Amino acid sequence: MNPRPRLVLLLALWASATSVSPQGHAIAGQQQGSSTRPFTVVASRYRFEPARIEVNEGDLVTIELKSVDIAHSLTIEAYRIAKRVGPGQTVAFEFRAERAGTFPFVCDLKADEGCLKMRGALVVRARP
Repeated sequence: MNPRPRLVLLLALWASATSVSPQGHAIAGQQQGSSTRPFTVVASRYRFEPARIEVNEGDLVTIELKSVDIAHSLTIEAYRIAKRVGPGQTVAFEFRAERAGTFPFVCDLKADEGCLKMRGALVVRARP
């Protein structure tokens, strides 16, 4: 039997079970005790709903960002996330909550002064 197909299969299985964090660290499967935490965040003049997202360190956070009126953004500087959503549109993204702490998120679009007042917080609780 040719060992090449078996090797390709093993490599494919390994790749699906291993991912790389934004900092370049390998993560085998999901981290122990972590879970997927889905959120829908609605951006409207001039607030986020909810304005507070709470997760545990290691969780995979999925966010569906919706705008009900004008263009908005959701920017979390500490996680190097900047997503923009057009009027009446939705954008989805995900990230691993790898650092514990409280991280502000904002709408950083400059087209409307009210957007600069939009604030929220990502709270990542440390694992014991």
